[in-house]
Amino acid sequence: MPVGLSTASVWPLRANSGFELAADIGYDGVEVMVWPDPISQDISALKWLSQSTGVPVLSVHSPSLLITQRIWSPDPEERLRRTVDAAGELGARTVVVHPPFRWQRRYADAFPELVAELEETSGIEVAVENMFKVRPPGGKDRRVSAFRPSIDPTDVGHAHYTLDLSHTAAAGMDALELADRMGSGLTHLHLADGSGQPKDEHMMPGRGTQPCAELLEKLAATDFGGQVVVELNTRAARTEAHRVRELTEALLFARLHLGQ
Repeated sequence: MPVGLSTASVWPLRANSGFELAADIGYDGVEVMVWPDPISQDISALKWLSQSTGVPVLSVHSPSLLITQRIWSPDPEERLRRTVDAAGELGARTVVVHPPFRWQRRYADAFPELVAELEETSGIEVAVENMFKVRPPGGKDRRVSAFRPSIDPTDVGHAHYTLDLSHTAAAGMDALELADRMGSGLTHLHLADGSGQPKDEHMMPGRGTQPCAELLEKLAATDFGGQVVVELNTRAARTEAHRVRELTEALLFARLHLGQ
């Protein structure tokens, strides 16, 4: 069961730092977050980084964020197709994608069939990720979903899922129950934590409210053959040594509770 490092974990550094730190610390691979970092969008550069560091690309995260809506294409279907092609070129097993936004009606209506088609034609797992509701400005205790049909991809039903523990914290969802609903379709885990506030915190696993250790131990005790990817927020790291300590601690946490 490989434990990878998301290149998002080194932001605001670029993807090359993700590869280099993954190699230095001892991660089994990386997940490339495709976003405004130009290196993350350059397949040739990513290939070279993988070869030069000896760090494989385990997965590629499609540009699904609000800030990435024009990367590669303004068409969300084309962005997802480009991501699957990139994963194939990079030798990655998995593509991570968010559910469609509510305003992407045509894309949302065709999304289940598109995901199934891409998996069948590429052989790559397109793992749809759980999301969370947000508090609108002035909304006090009210939360709204930006996703169609919901924040829970099991409401639609897909062959493969990504379970993100920072997102379950922000959504107030029971991560273990969600893992059970995903069942054998759970193929990818974003390992992080959260305090329960309605925002995406990506805290160190074990420092928040989520059953990070219990879930890892549960996966280790089953026939889970997927990937665990550390997706940590290290933007507050004041020095490179501080960032290395944080990423090392997260890897050790994963390996400890996976029994590796």
